[in-house]
Amino acid sequence: MAAADLPEPDRIEGAPHPRETRRLFGHDAAESAFLNAFTSGRLHHGWLITGPKGVGKATLAWRIARFLLATPPDDGGMFAAPPPESMDIPADAPVARRMLQLAEPRLFLLRRGANDKETALSADIRVDEVRKMKSFFALSAADGGRRVAIIDAADDLNTGAANALLKLLEEPPADVTFLVIAHQPHRLLPTIRSRCRELRLTALPPEPLARALEQAGGAVDPDDVQALGELAGGSVGEAFRLTNLDGLKTYAGLIQLFTTLPRLDRPRALTLAETGAGKGSEERFDLIITLLDLFLARLARAGTLRQLPPEAARGEGDLFARLVPTEQAARGWADLAQTLSLRARRGKAVNLDPAALLMDSLLKIDETAGQLAQK
Repeated sequence: MAAADLPEPDRIEGAPHPRETRRLFGHDAAESAFLNAFTSGRLHHGWLITGPKGVGKATLAWRIARFLLATPPDDGGMFAAPPPESMDIPADAPVARRMLQLAEPRLFLLRRGANDKETALSADIRVDEVRKMKSFFALSAADGGRRVAIIDAADDLNTGAANALLKLLEEPPADVTFLVIAHQPHRLLPTIRSRCRELRLTALPPEPLARALEQAGGAVDPDDVQALGELAGGSVGEAFRLTNLDGLKTYAGLIQLFTTLPRLDRPRALTLAETGAGKGSEERFDLIITLLDLFLARLARAGTLRQLPPEAARGEGDLFARLVPTEQAARGWADLAQTLSLRARRGKAVNLDPAALLMDSLLKIDETAGQLAQK
């Protein structure tokens, strides 16, 4: 496979790339913070865009890059344009068209590239890729004007690449703005974080999430908006995956199955487990594992806070009230959540039979329900 044929590492399969996404929903405060810094002349050279996966960080980075490269600098003359009131750039603007085609000469996109054999994507961003970015800035400096780098995502930087990026942030080239996307900023070098100003994005509420999903080509029934918001955790990317894989229906099936706890309906459990097995069922397996993690996390949280969350499936509230009558029960479910999550990751790494792994998880949930019911 040629490198050009590899999938884009920063694109969700089946969804538009963030550079193709025109609107950003639910993050007006972050946009306003950046625009205020720009119009007041306090534009920092490094911006760390943080938040959970799939909430719109890359979309914001591309909006900022498009805005910076399409907006002429204020030369202080009497005929200078008034300060911009938004970051919207027309889709037919030359810069916007070039960025859409990855042909804008003043933009560098740092992301995972091909592996050494060019047969698949590299597992991380390597130092050679950061060196290419440094050379790009040196060559493009002759053209003058503002330049932008998008790093998507800094979580993928290996040690050498992270140190190379740090050097650029410590001694930034003239007129360059770094837009550093990070899903888990606490794992970055503290010195990288300290060299950037942070724009923190939060999980999207259900309504903005539904609008963002629709823009990405997905769809959700109006009656399911609240449930999707609960299960997707405010992430458009996760909402897209859930709707594509019928995740709401699967979660509703899990809730119905777990109403039989602590005497689990084993035939139904086996049927569910077998849907995640077999060739071509990898996505289905990952979905069920994710939904089991979500179920246990929501269950434990409800017991700890002594407050039921909005239902993500019919009957969930009554089930939670029955399974976590005490804080002690909540701790038991939280411990199980950690155990099963670790077991699933290990089992997947060593290619254990998916159906057996899922069935084992369901039986462990049944066993825990029985033990807690006796206390």
